[in-house]
Amino acid sequence: MVICVIPARYGSKRFPGKPLASETGKPLIQHVCEAAAGAARVDAVLVATDDERIRRAVEAFGGRVVMTRPEHSCGTSRVAEAARAFPDAEIVINLQGDEPDLDPGLLDALVTAMEADPAIEAATVAGPLAPDEAADPNAVKVVLSAAGDALYFSRAPIPLARDGEAARRAPLLKHFGIYAYRAAALQAYAAMPPTPLERTERLEQLRWLEHGRGMRVLVTDQRPCGIDTPESYAAFVARYRKAPVT
Repeated sequence: MVICVIPARYGSKRFPGKPLASETGKPLIQHVCEAAAGAARVDAVLVATDDERIRRAVEAFGGRVVMTRPEHSCGTSRVAEAARAFPDAEIVINLQGDEPDLDPGLLDALVTAMEADPAIEAATVAGPLAPDEAADPNAVKVVLSAAGDALYFSRAPIPLARDGEAARRAPLLKHFGIYAYRAAALQAYAAMPPTPLERTERLEQLRWLEHGRGMRVLVTDQRPCGIDTPESYAAFVARYRKAPVT
């Protein structure tokens, strides 16, 4: 069984109430749930939250909700709590609640990769970094090993081309807000204490790397735009209004 859990909290510092922003006529969390529901390899989609306003909004559009404790330090920990209600789940996808543009085929690709290689405990996705995102701390970058595993995630522009962009040999890759964990690995993550690099960069995936665990990175040529700020949400609304009606 494969489940997709979307962690959602109300109190974002950069964009309070983000999951419920509804200038498109739907709350943002509904857009993300609908994207996840389009994945052929996912058996169930649910939202994990501690906020009654989000619970009511999700249930209003027919979504499934698991209420979790409020004290989670990160989304992955919240996902791990929600996943315990599904003992048959073998793979758990953690889809950030601010990725409405994500292609559901990427969820399927993560499941396929993990089923093909039982040694992969965790996996995520990255794609090309737009030139104007290099210095943007909201655009998380990742560098990879020769085997395709994450070496490091950062809000800084890594790898730095010391001799200038003309001499660059490694691409700048943007990390997308989606992870797949084997069920046991996810619970192992939740049992790990937060780590110094995680706290410094405010990137929860660094906890996994700092504890010496591997994370496979699937590289795509797609460029989904996560919603980090009111400005990026406004851009999403503009794209949505221009999209053809299907």
